[in-house]
Amino acid sequence: MSAALVKELRERTGLGLLECKRALKEAANDIDAAIEALRKSSGMKAAKKAGRIAADGVVTTRIAEDGSFGVLVEVNSETDFVARDESFLGFVGSVADALYENRSADVEALKSGSIEAAREALVQKIGENIGIRRASMVTAESGVVGSYVHGNNRIAVLVELRGGDQDLARDVAMHVAAVNPQVVSPSDMPEELLEKERDIFTAQAQESGKPAEIIEKMIGGRIKKYLAENSLSEQAFVKDPDVTVGNLVKAAGAEVLSFSRFEVGEGIEVDKVDFADEVAAQLKG
Repeated sequence: MSAALVKELRERTGLGLLECKRALKEAANDIDAAIEALRKSSGMKAAKKAGRIAADGVVTTRIAEDGSFGVLVEVNSETDFVARDESFLGFVGSVADALYENRSADVEALKSGSIEAAREALVQKIGENIGIRRASMVTAESGVVGSYVHGNNRIAVLVELRGGDQDLARDVAMHVAAVNPQVVSPSDMPEELLEKERDIFTAQAQESGKPAEIIEKMIGGRIKKYLAENSLSEQAFVKDPDVTVGNLVKAAGAEVLSFSRFEVGEGIEVDKVDFADEVAAQLKG
């Protein structure tokens, strides 16, 4: 068992050294399995994510004037310094424009021709790897698409409404950027995710020593709370906490059909390098 693994588990859970060591040993050094076991045994609600922001860059959107469709794209650089560079931002704009003009989210199609040539030239100029990571396109079937890009271009959202207008869609997109719901409504929550949470809640409730019927009610209550906290329609609207997002759009005669949210670097894993070890290795070489 490496000290680095124990350290990471402590940082992600906030639990003690011995407890983390024991959990890792029982989980055969599988840190995700250890976290799940600790959640069941200690009542810990959640753990911090590791390696989610492992790359830099920006996200941006393009929206049709009539709100009929929109595209969302993430372009990565290695450092924040390059992510603020005017040449890099100009390239990102070209990528977004190309996707918009083609009404496409196919980033593979951009890996040839003028966009790829521009990318290669920029890599040579800046000296960092640059990649078009992912894109999304949302088309309004019976309403509008609205967007919101956070001020530092690190979070961007597209929202599709049935009915309503772009101002309302933008308000909902701003909420999605801030709160990060998992699904539009409780019925959209994947069953496998609910089952995983139910297992954790059950293990926590059983430690209370309460009768089975009380435990069942406790589990039901916690599942209901979990769905409310993670479903867009049930969340308190960030600009007016007295109303839910669902009621906000309903009052405008609208309905949220879908949303797409990109945050720079989310889900990208990166090898953590200890600077002292890296220097020592270079000196040995």
